[in-house]
Amino acid sequence: MRDVRSSVSELYRSGETFAVATVVDTYKSAPRDAGAAMLVNASGEVTGSVSGGCVEGAVYEEALEAIRTGVPVRRTYGVSDEDAFSVGLTCGGTLHLFIEPVSRETYAQLGSVLGAIDEHQPVAVATIVSDPSDAGRVGRRRVVWPGHAEGDLGEGCERLAAALDDDVRGMLAQGSTGLLHYGTDGQRRGDELEVFVQSFAPAPRMLVFGAIDFAAAVADLGTYLGYRVTVCDARPVFATPKRFPTAEEVVVKWPHVFLDEIADEIDQRTAICVLTHDPKFDVPVLKRALTTRAGYIGAMGSRRTHEDRLERLREAGVDEEALERLHSPIGLDLGARTPEETAVSIAAELVQTRWGGSGRALRETSGRIHRDTPSAPLIPAGFGQAKR
Repeated sequence: MRDVRSSVSELYRSGETFAVATVVDTYKSAPRDAGAAMLVNASGEVTGSVSGGCVEGAVYEEALEAIRTGVPVRRTYGVSDEDAFSVGLTCGGTLHLFIEPVSRETYAQLGSVLGAIDEHQPVAVATIVSDPSDAGRVGRRRVVWPGHAEGDLGEGCERLAAALDDDVRGMLAQGSTGLLHYGTDGQRRGDELEVFVQSFAPAPRMLVFGAIDFAAAVADLGTYLGYRVTVCDARPVFATPKRFPTAEEVVVKWPHVFLDEIADEIDQRTAICVLTHDPKFDVPVLKRALTTRAGYIGAMGSRRTHEDRLERLREAGVDEEALERLHSPIGLDLGARTPEETAVSIAAELVQTRWGGSGRALRETSGRIHRDTPSAPLIPAGFGQAKR
């Protein structure tokens, strides 16, 4: 729901009933991951996408029907046949969707969920999307925070609610999204009842050190990729919000001092980009960065700068194992020259680090294009899959 959050918030405040179609599961080369959403309002306007265009027409009609009837539905779309106008996925995958009407009456906790997301507070929503024994429970949900949970799953569902609360908190801690399966009475060994869990953990952080033109472009792309971007530089004349309008915050401090102050907040989803080009800045901050849990640490510079930087870091006491974590020179080899092109190169390496791609042209590779699980823990919040 992150991708349509602003539209959801606006419609919810207005009191209008609208429909949200959410990807709850995928198989093989589906175009969107679990959690991707498409919104349709009562007047027929569309926001978001669930398949990149393959099945949107059919989903649109289902969404309008859900608004009209007030009944949620689960739909599956597989491979289309030879008819160019048939409904299905041309990529060969399978997409499972849950389409539900949303209003203040059907989703009383949505305002609290949206508020938690805006305030970067962790929250997860667990929705029953299939229940062969009781169709009336489909669409019921639990909203789970680390310390409490809300939502009525129906009469006699206390055992299911207790199991869900425990399991969903585990998924929320990992920022994972996907389907859980239970027996109709909440037994963990059962598989009759499907519950879709969407986690909204706080967005991962990107720390950009060095208030230069390249940093502005990196901050723009970092924000686009879903990071909360902080730009830090010790020079107040350069480190200004006006120069970095897409960054969440701009900090005027020595980079290593600021990093030391927030070291406890850094987790494996954090990306650190050191773009300072100056040993008196980058060596102290890299020395500290390499002791953190950050999933990505990159530093800009030529190969000569890189070799000099490595020697300075060794002299500062950084061991070889720690130096292996350093992505330097930063980015993938795209032949980038401008700040914007260089930012694309860095963003490409972030994606590669997250999913374990080869970095080669797809036409030079074989096998599946989309990977099921990340190879490293650099995972933007609210993404990923969990299956039981």
